[in-house]
Amino acid sequence: QVQLVESGGGLVQTGGSLKLSCAFSGRAFSSYAIGWFRQAPGKERESVAAISWNGDSTSYALSVKDRFTVSRDNTKNTGYLQMNSLKPEDTGVYYCAVRHSSSYDYWGQGTQVTVSS
Repeated sequence: QVQLVESGGGLVQTGGSLKLSCAFSGRAFSSYAIGWFRQAPGKERESVAAISWNGDSTSYALSVKDRFTVSRDNTKNTGYLQMNSLKPEDTGVYYCAVRHSSSYDYWGQGTQVTVSS
């Protein structure tokens, strides 16, 4: 059984930084790609960033490119999302998810990020 637990969210001022973690329990973490998503109040969930199973390939939403960095440590079964230069519009619940194929198989419970202006 795969479980994902996000942590690292909180309240930060505009321009600040946070680093989210996604702790994976289960088998074969290194075989999964990781995605990070967020959902703001009243809005649909959106993709923020993703990283391949071996970390060689990453992708970002245009709104976070050059501010966020996705990474992973397969020795620690953990994924990360480093968020810099945060803006109020980055506020939302952030989720990590993992997939083998085109759809995400498992999701975490989310962690709240609030950026004050």
